[in-house]
Amino acid sequence: MENSKPFIIVIVGPTAVGKTEFSIELAKQFNGEIISGDSMQVYKYMDIGTAKITNDEMEGIPHHMIDILNPDDSFSAYEFKVRAEKLIKEITERGKTPIIAGGTGLYIQSLIHNYAFEDEETVSDEKIIEVQQKMSELQELSNDELHEYLATFDVDSAVAIHPNNRKRVIRAIEYYLKTKKVLSSRKKVAQYTENYDTLLLGIEMSRETLYNRINNRVDIMLERGLIDEVKYLVEQGYESCQSMQAIGYKEMIPVIHNEMTIEMATEKLKQHSRNYAKRQMTWFKNKLDVVWLDKEKLTLSSMLHEVSAQINKRST
Repeated sequence: MENSKPFIIVIVGPTAVGKTEFSIELAKQFNGEIISGDSMQVYKYMDIGTAKITNDEMEGIPHHMIDILNPDDSFSAYEFKVRAEKLIKEITERGKTPIIAGGTGLYIQSLIHNYAFEDEETVSDEKIIEVQQKMSELQELSNDELHEYLATFDVDSAVAIHPNNRKRVIRAIEYYLKTKKVLSSRKKVAQYTENYDTLLLGIEMSRETLYNRINNRVDIMLERGLIDEVKYLVEQGYESCQSMQAIGYKEMIPVIHNEMTIEMATEKLKQHSRNYAKRQMTWFKNKLDVVWLDKEKLTLSSMLHEVSAQINKRST
């Protein structure tokens, strides 16, 4: 393959779809090491609520970016990008394939595209979460409505970008919400430079099947001791940390304080997880150019065969 850029495989998809298991199989077949692209699995002591892979489940495959921070440490897309770039270089130099597996879309996007982060690297985690929430709401708008919204604060970008170029419209809105600067003032910067020769894979399945998997996963988390995990984190003084606002933790804090029943909190957790999965799929479908693999229609071997075909296609 005549390409000076390092080759990487990236696996995306909604929560509970099976990215972790598939990444292990890919790593076995393509001599890979796995970099977690999950914004919460970086934190120590937050194992059950983040569905963190166990040592046994790793099956000897090296994993990176897991358990590297305390729950009160800050972490951003920029920090992820810097760490992941270093890991990709090291893994490639070992003659192995970097495989990034995760569901935090902004992290994946920041890694594979050159985003000129100088304006965005100082954005706080709180601001990123706020912007992500707003962008999730805006995803419900039509192309024309999104374009009209952009025009309310960045007329130049609205003139330059066609309403049907949804990805660029979204990028311009997102940039403004994060920095309070207009993207049109940075026209000279290559917004979408590819940093890597990236094979971007997505795992999908029907909404009904996915929602059943999510509900089942929540039940398993509770059986494995999610309440005790949250209680431990609260006792260690982490309750007010940003990390504890993650789905799986914020719903259980009222249970610890006897302000809500476990049953009610469990239903909230399931609902929030389903809503998050829906937002993730909308985000991935709109913002990234993904080769989608339907887990309900394809066997594991046929999924791996499709990946081989995609790799071979790139080398011809």
